[in-house]
Amino acid sequence: MNIKVIVEPGEDGYFVAHVPSLKSCWSQGVTKEEALKNIREAIDLYLEPESNELTEDQELIELTM
Repeated sequence: MNIKVIVEPGEDGYFVAHVPSLKSCWSQGVTKEEALKNIREAIDLYLEPESNELTEDQELIELTM
């Protein structure tokens, strides 16, 4: 899966990263590399299902794109 991330210098000297396609998915880091590492974690958490408890008629399937 490819996700576009915008990284820019913040006012406090940190790098700020956000994902326009995922509302409110933001992170930051002291370096650009750290900001990218942190935004990757934020994306994983954002896309994580809210509950792993499935009803008997539901099936959880992971797709790699």
